[in-house]
Amino acid sequence: MSQGEIVLDNVHCRFRHVSGRTVAALDGVDVTVPAGQLVCLVGPSGHGKSTLLRVVAGLTPPTEGSVHAGGEKVTGPAVDRPMVFQEDTVFPWMRVTDNVEFGLRAQGVGDAERRRTVARWLEEVGLTDFADSWPKELSGGMRKRVAVATVFATGAPYLLMDEPFGALDYVTRLSLQNMLLDLWRETRRTILFVTHDVEEALVLADRILVMRSGRLEDDIEVSLPRPRDEDIRARPEAVAITKRIHRHLGLDDAAPVAARMGVTTS
Repeated sequence: MSQGEIVLDNVHCRFRHVSGRTVAALDGVDVTVPAGQLVCLVGPSGHGKSTLLRVVAGLTPPTEGSVHAGGEKVTGPAVDRPMVFQEDTVFPWMRVTDNVEFGLRAQGVGDAERRRTVARWLEEVGLTDFADSWPKELSGGMRKRVAVATVFATGAPYLLMDEPFGALDYVTRLSLQNMLLDLWRETRRTILFVTHDVEEALVLADRILVMRSGRLEDDIEVSLPRPRDEDIRARPEAVAITKRIHRHLGLDDAAPVAARMGVTTS
């Protein structure tokens, strides 16, 4: 198993509901994510996407099965598997610079290297001029850039993202998608990205994993050429993938989606 590869082997995750019944958040998930691949997870709310991410992160132990990252069994959280959440997780009592260097301090990185690394990643995400700002002085999109810079600065081979751009406005979301793709092309981190937005998955992903009722319903390769702008979503291949995902989600009539894209489907 290569560094950066993630393997889930027959992973189950069950919880006891307050009613007393057992809920299967994950039900026998088998998937291998090669090093450097950008994979999006889509599916209805409450069907296992975030649980899968938390299991890979080591935040939630599986009831059965195993997870390996780079050949090492996942037994708990680690700095090489950072997460970016939908909620704002930037520390409000730290300036931007202190936030970005937080993981580096935890790794014991020396002062000079820390300063160089922080400067590099603030430049990468376009926040050099805001290094000494407090989070409350930043917009929501800028705080998300701080969170992304923080996890990339650690040098971790993995990046786990749970609807990180879902609460942002359309223009900011597009800007951050482009930023993430630029950083991914530069670093080739292995990224698992949860989203409810099929169009977002089409723009970002090498593969789309469709989750339903805790199971992996489909594993779709996205071979659309990069870079992918809004126009590429109107290509017949993109429309076919959208219809395929909608069928899994019980949305069998994909005609309105195709119509919005300006494509006639048969």
